[in-house]
Amino acid sequence: MPDRDIVFVGDSSFAVHELAHAITGRATLISRLRLDANLFAPPPERNARSVGRPAQKGPPLLKLKTLLSDPATPWHRMTVSSWYGRKQGKTLEIASDTALWYRPGTPPKPIRWVLVRDPEGKRAPQAFFSTDTAREPADIIAPFVRRWEVEVTFAETRAHLGVETQRGTVPSGLEIRLRRGA
Repeated sequence: MPDRDIVFVGDSSFAVHELAHAITGRATLISRLRLDANLFAPPPERNARSVGRPAQKGPPLLKLKTLLSDPATPWHRMTVSSWYGRKQGKTLEIASDTALWYRPGTPPKPIRWVLVRDPEGKRAPQAFFSTDTAREPADIIAPFVRRWEVEVTFAETRAHLGVETQRGTVPSGLEIRLRRGA
């Protein structure tokens, strides 16, 4: 599929540096981001008099959980057309920017982060990221919310049909009798 972009969407267990670095080219990773993630500014520009090894990252940025209560945080309202099973749209307040996501032992990864809070206060604030720094915040939130419908489908399939559960296997007592030749 040379003309298609590939977007991987996963919950917070997929927010791993190694995976973010492995997904390259036309592929993008969208996942949750911890509110205490280590985010940094880009490194300063080098000039002709710069000596030594180039810096990988600039100064640390405020933690996302700090931005939630910072009055200087620029919040923008947006309406998401589908929000976790609701038929009508959901109005959210978002703040977004790009940063270098860093963890010791791996190189910094450029990301676009999106901090989301519910103006009604019904849901806890959440943060998301995309490895595609040009992606708009709405294009990061929408696929993540859409994956909820898939998860509900899997949960209902497990509940009603026994898929991925022990209900679809032979009971252990019967299995033992068959091995003994009973």
